[in-house]
Amino acid sequence: MALFGFGKKEKEQERLEEGLEKTRTSFFGKLTRAVAGKDEVDEEVLDNLEEILVTSDVGVKTTVDIIHRIEARVARDKYVSTNDLNGIIREEIADLLLATAPDRPADFSAPLPNHPHVVMVVGVNGVGKTTSIGKIANRYKEAGKSVLLGAADTFRAAAAEQLEIWSERAGVPIVRQHHGADPAAVAFDTLAAANSRGSEVVLIDTAGRLHTKGGLMDELSKIKRIMDRQVPGAPHEVLLVLDASTGQNALRQAEEFTKSVDVTGLVLTKLDGTAKGGIVIGISNEFQIPVKYIGVGEGIDDLQIFDRPAFVAALFD
Repeated sequence: MALFGFGKKEKEQERLEEGLEKTRTSFFGKLTRAVAGKDEVDEEVLDNLEEILVTSDVGVKTTVDIIHRIEARVARDKYVSTNDLNGIIREEIADLLLATAPDRPADFSAPLPNHPHVVMVVGVNGVGKTTSIGKIANRYKEAGKSVLLGAADTFRAAAAEQLEIWSERAGVPIVRQHHGADPAAVAFDTLAAANSRGSEVVLIDTAGRLHTKGGLMDELSKIKRIMDRQVPGAPHEVLLVLDASTGQNALRQAEEFTKSVDVTGLVLTKLDGTAKGGIVIGISNEFQIPVKYIGVGEGIDDLQIFDRPAFVAALFD
């Protein structure tokens, strides 16, 4: 069993490294050019580094945080060589990510604090929300948990059908109603079914678009209130799904959702094939919300628990 577990972990690290290849190549290519001909980290190198971090979608606020930390190191140590710069950046990014570690382990086999444990999943259309729900459901089921899906995105015609396809792939049941049904009523019925069936995990899909942004946020608030009536304290987690390949657009989506919804964790999809993996660092640090899961491929097994040391290793090694 130990050998099998190690092999699976090794395979996940390999997939993560493949997914971050473009980000790693882009970042270090720029960094190599920025320090060419330089022996020490001076003001010019820091200016170049600042530009590299911003253009790598780390974000302005997080870039400033990293630069200030490096400036403090340079002032303290008096001399820092450009050869040391990679290690310093690695340490600072690791520290920033560690500061936003989740309150409870994201491990799917970990004991659940609530029964049922209700997770509401939010995000705009097209980011991979429904796909992520299916993959999360699959991981929970593999860990021996009983899972129930709720198709509360009744605004988009194909949403319930797509979620039903994923429920079949994962082998978990689903509660759905007709197109245009009251989303809060679907959520209520889903939790009622979870109570009667003894389901351990409930994943609730929600709309990614309504006629107005205010309408969407009001609807999400209503769903939360209705769920709390059926299961006190629900939802116990609110996961915001973001498309990492959209870079700064993902950061703006996070800003809008966190204003109106108590987001407890982030799911970053489509990390494979993009050079914008730096957004993981920026969003996590700027909003002080932990990244819990990342998507590194299309397959049902291509959703990983976000392992901070593994992410940093894949980005720098």
